[in-house]
Amino acid sequence: MDNQFPYQRIVVVGTTSSGKSTLAKALAEKHGADFIELDALHWESNWVEAPDDIFLQRVNQAMQAKSWVIAGNYSVARHLMWIRADLLIWLDYPFLVIFWRMLTRTIKRAVTQEELWNGNRENFWVHLKLWSDDSLFHWLFKTYWRRKREYPLLFAEPQYAHLKVYQFRYPQETQDWLNNLP
Repeated sequence: MDNQFPYQRIVVVGTTSSGKSTLAKALAEKHGADFIELDALHWESNWVEAPDDIFLQRVNQAMQAKSWVIAGNYSVARHLMWIRADLLIWLDYPFLVIFWRMLTRTIKRAVTQEELWNGNRENFWVHLKLWSDDSLFHWLFKTYWRRKREYPLLFAEPQYAHLKVYQFRYPQETQDWLNNLP
């Protein structure tokens, strides 16, 4: 990363559809760091989850770079990422903002059949099954408020005291910060 920006290892967290990957990729490009998308390391083809030991190996390998920006919340890998990071960005947006982003993104991906990771594509109808663990909407309802409670507690843990934490509550706040970076 450039000399004017003091952070070499950044983790971007937030609930599904908050824009973690978009922000992390923009930061990585702006400062010449590696972009690490945890979903790409986690999901095998046909939406099969990688076993934890394989996933953790992949995360550890990706973090060998001098500077990186990671997008993702995987708690199983938190101990690897957060302990090495120097900046953590929490995209803590209002529920309706997240819900709208997820709805429009999911429809777009389903219509265009955009490939996500390892050949996987969105299936909009699966997500409409709100009772199913396969539904992103179910996942949003399951995790949104939990993350709002958990993250402040995690930030206060002694092993993460070294982290500089930025909490952005609105997309425009995040964009303004990004635009004003050196």
